[in-house]
Amino acid sequence: MPRGSFLSLLFTLAASTALAQDEDGSALKGGSRISVQVGGRFAFNNTFYDSYYARPENAGVARAAPSRFGPLVVGTFAYSITDSLELGIDLFGTLQQFDLTNQPRLTTTSYGALLGMRYQAWWDLGPHGTVPFLGVLTGPMLASTKFDGGKVRETLSQTWAVATGATLRLSPTWGLCVEYRHVFARAAVGQPDQRFSSLNAGGSWVSLGVTYNFPHQPSNPLERPF
Repeated sequence: MPRGSFLSLLFTLAASTALAQDEDGSALKGGSRISVQVGGRFAFNNTFYDSYYARPENAGVARAAPSRFGPLVVGTFAYSITDSLELGIDLFGTLQQFDLTNQPRLTTTSYGALLGMRYQAWWDLGPHGTVPFLGVLTGPMLASTKFDGGKVRETLSQTWAVATGATLRLSPTWGLCVEYRHVFARAAVGQPDQRFSSLNAGGSWVSLGVTYNFPHQPSNPLERPF
């Protein structure tokens, strides 16, 4: 076979593979997405409760029911730098309230941004495929705590998280996404002279939402110069 014909055959096969990947959605490189999710934040704060009720002035008092859940909203903006690696930023906000015997209600809020990398793949599952992922994220969190009628106390910290989830693509652009994040962060409570233990401002975050995938064109080998 002449050399020119052989090269033409190779480029034709490469172009056919790229076009097939574009059609079935498996070509992830160069794609970007926006995901909006809502869900719940689950955090156990046994150390915080035990520390408070271990005070001498609270000896024998009945414990209030512990709070372990609060609402969560997350927005993700991400870009696939390769078929298997995605760079993104998660903007989030959370809210939770706590009841303590002999104390006003405690309200905590937190918001911030997590920058991270997600390893992703493509499965031939669902109308237009499924994209599972596993990632590590870090970024700043500002956590605010306030007793009813009291002063706000804020804690700015570097937060770390691991995440896993998947996006079920219902069309080339729209999909349903589910994600689990385990977040590591603490928040100070009350004023320093009140001697409260810190709160777990992270915990387990479970969210469900929608994803919009921006259309993209994979590189076409036939357009490359010889």
